[in-house]
Amino acid sequence: MPTPSAFSPTVATIDLTALVHNLLQLRRIISPGSDIMAVVKANAYGHGATETAQALIRHGVVHLAVFSVQEGIALRQAGITVSIVILGPVFPQQVEDLFSHRLTPVVSDPSTLAALGRCATQYSAPYPIHLKIDTGMGRLGFTLNEVEAITKHSFPPSLYLEGLMSHLADSDGLDTDSTEQQINCFERTLKVVREAGFSIPLIHLANSAGIVRFPSAHYSLVRPGIMLYGYHTLPLSIQPPDLRPILSLTTRIAQLRLIQPGETVSYNRTFMARRPTRIAVLPIGYSGGVSRHLSNRGQVLIRGQRATIVGIVCMDMVMVDVTEISHVTVGDEVVLIGKQGTEQITAHDIAEWTDTISYEVLCAINPQIPRFYRCSS
Repeated sequence: MPTPSAFSPTVATIDLTALVHNLLQLRRIISPGSDIMAVVKANAYGHGATETAQALIRHGVVHLAVFSVQEGIALRQAGITVSIVILGPVFPQQVEDLFSHRLTPVVSDPSTLAALGRCATQYSAPYPIHLKIDTGMGRLGFTLNEVEAITKHSFPPSLYLEGLMSHLADSDGLDTDSTEQQINCFERTLKVVREAGFSIPLIHLANSAGIVRFPSAHYSLVRPGIMLYGYHTLPLSIQPPDLRPILSLTTRIAQLRLIQPGETVSYNRTFMARRPTRIAVLPIGYSGGVSRHLSNRGQVLIRGQRATIVGIVCMDMVMVDVTEISHVTVGDEVVLIGKQGTEQITAHDIAEWTDTISYEVLCAINPQIPRFYRCSS
């Protein structure tokens, strides 16, 4: 996202040094011969796909993954030339754009395989694709029976089987049996494909949690997503890598108000003051990514202290109680995600307050909020 010309009180700041730190932590874990396919879908989990991808590429990443053809095109238009794999479904209307922007589709069903094969005949060399196997996610992917029907003779000659992949459904769960079953299923499918005469250079299965917990799933590539951005969903019994959250979200106080006992704040009168209460109004709400579930329970940081959200979170504004914080003034910085003084609020904290996961908290940050990128010392 280009740097805006106008002042914005609300900004997201991304620490690229922390991103690289997380990348290096993951590289220390993966097996010899395995490499990183960085997942930058959903605007790099809210961090800004182009700038995040460019930083990763500068540090040796040559495989990226996004969900949609549109996401892939945006990266190409930003000048990114490395391999971009499209994890999501590809529709017939998108095939021309897919080919013209040299995007690598993940094919999940026989009809799409046949359609791509027909369209790729225009090229002098076979067009690379990856096949996805459903090993237990129950979402996208070939079944084992469908894979067994593929032979060198029946496979479209206009396509090149560059990769084979699947996705782990419960790699962060307490019970490892289902993941081991998925890995075994993937192994059986891989054997079938190889016995059919295919030599596949790129084999990938492990997501972030899978990288840490299941070394047997590393293969030639691993697909970290959330761990690149400094978070994980591992059980408490598993030691995570040394990860650093890379995003902070800040705004500034727009107005200060003093309300008296019995007066209320925001919609539906869910907060009523029991004492003279100083309220700070913040110019961000659920349209910016602050969940309504934070109403009357979430916290922010002001002058290094925690302030509680009071009343219902509005579309574009949030109110917080700053009665106990001295010297608060209009224009003071407010941290919604990040550090201030000795205090810190993470996306994981917000996820716990709202009964969700850090992924959703980060992805919910409105893309229109300016992103600023820095390399810390």
